[in-house]
Amino acid sequence: MQGFVEKMVSQYGKPVEYSLPLDKESLALNPLIGQEIKFKFTGRIRCVHCQRDIKKSFNQGYCYPCFISLAQCDMCIMKPETCHYAAGTCREPEWGDAFCMQPHIVYLANSSGIKVGITRQSQIPTRWIDQGAVQALPIFKVQSRLQSGLIEVVLAKHVSDKTSWQQMLKAQAAPIDLVAKRDELIAVCQNELAEISEQVGAGAVELITDQLPVDIEYPIETYPAKVSSFNLDKNPEVKGRLQGIKGQYLILDSGVINIRKYTGYELEFFL
Repeated sequence: MQGFVEKMVSQYGKPVEYSLPLDKESLALNPLIGQEIKFKFTGRIRCVHCQRDIKKSFNQGYCYPCFISLAQCDMCIMKPETCHYAAGTCREPEWGDAFCMQPHIVYLANSSGIKVGITRQSQIPTRWIDQGAVQALPIFKVQSRLQSGLIEVVLAKHVSDKTSWQQMLKAQAAPIDLVAKRDELIAVCQNELAEISEQVGAGAVELITDQLPVDIEYPIETYPAKVSSFNLDKNPEVKGRLQGIKGQYLILDSGVINIRKYTGYELEFFL
């Protein structure tokens, strides 16, 4: 098989089912666990937005002109509390309507330990799976990305807002009582959360208390004793025994690779 790769598609199950998109084809990955696999970067890269051939990608798959012009590549995607849609300066207001001015969920997750995160409501549980979370709990529902970012900033003063990908790939994270942690954070941040609710308007922030944590299992035979990552730009060939899949990583006995990092790269896949 050969084609330009996109991030792995996941389907929630026990365990998660993964497939690898290569242009119009899709390769089921779970059945390959335990087998020797090999794939090679052909040297071609295609912008995921405008589809033109490029020599270097930015922000996981974009050409430079798209990177500096598209709203989806703006800094406010990484820091949603800086969203400037309301100021009328969004690069693409229609894109903002479709992606940022939509219901978002603030959640707690356990990937390499506890973290707080945000995602569009429509991206649950995909976002949790992409981060390699083994547990996740929605705690707030809000009406826009900006609102979720404001809450995330407050909660991130007390828990991390990042995942250690190396730690996430080394072992199964120890269970955490996410409900108890939610209640603890809400109590500690009560005043700041009340200020946000008043700022964004009545009814915009909804505390979620009627859901239980979601447990996520990944198709993994063996966790690596040492995490070393492949770099297709330096070494275009990857081969080894597929030991598992977690987040957007393939775990081989020869190293790990973040497939999402190479979105838009053309790969040849051999079995």
